[in-house]
Amino acid sequence: MPELPEVETVRDGLARHVLGRTVTDVQVLRDYSVRRTPGGPDRFVADLTGRRLDAAVRRGKYLWLLLDPVAGGEPDVALTAHLGMSGQLLVRTAQETPVLSPHLRVRLSLDDGAHLDFVDQRTFGHLAMADLVLTPDGQPGGQGSPAPMVPGPSAHIARDLLDPALDADAVVAAVRRRRTGVKRALLDQTLVSGVGNIYADEALWRARLHYARPTDTLRRAEVERVLAGAAEVMEEALVAGGTSFDALYVNVNGASGYFDRSLAVYGQAGRPCPRCGTAVRRDDFMNRSAFTCPVCQRRPRNGRW
Repeated sequence: MPELPEVETVRDGLARHVLGRTVTDVQVLRDYSVRRTPGGPDRFVADLTGRRLDAAVRRGKYLWLLLDPVAGGEPDVALTAHLGMSGQLLVRTAQETPVLSPHLRVRLSLDDGAHLDFVDQRTFGHLAMADLVLTPDGQPGGQGSPAPMVPGPSAHIARDLLDPALDADAVVAAVRRRRTGVKRALLDQTLVSGVGNIYADEALWRARLHYARPTDTLRRAEVERVLAGAAEVMEEALVAGGTSFDALYVNVNGASGYFDRSLAVYGQAGRPCPRCGTAVRRDDFMNRSAFTCPVCQRRPRNGRW
């Protein structure tokens, strides 16, 4: 599933290619892909047609497009995009021959002749129209807009590690109050958003912490170290355009990211740890995988440290 760097790469592409454009037509080719919109596909089409795309915004892994305010007021509604396991937002310019992918779910036609396509092979993703709510702290809702608003369905999502409005001290304290493993805490989007399986493993390797280390045994400096590692690895991934393992993870122009070439432990089972040379270990974790160096990241004994 795409994490913060992959979603930010898409957000940046949308900001550069579709903002200021008005939606002239909406085609919903699979009703399930707009299932979260009250009123279904008909309401989705009616509410989106004729609206201008004013801002592309991201908080953690969550992405939305602010639409032009009605009657000159404040923004009140957004087009949200949840990419799921395989969702893509692809911009087709007016000069390109329209591509009718077998996995095309929704197509927005824009007033400059371009199209914004939502393509989703595995159908876990969706688009939706959502009302906006004010942020509790009055700070911008996310990267891409100064508006202190977020879509209602995303209001419970915490700020991410690259958000200037993040209260880092509060995050550290919240992590230490939890009684869980540190990787589970990193994946909890109500604590801090944007970190998924890939960057959690990479951050823990950088911090020399095992994924099962209980959070209530962590010193403040250790939590700060793992959060700094997560922010650092995501910033590096952003430069590379995100992590792409196959053709599903691409930006709005269809180009893949290259950070997978720089991964230290994730997906590297059996290969040498870049720091000490020990073979990287893979464990089952929450129906997924966890990758660690057995030497650099010592496993807690009996669930304690």
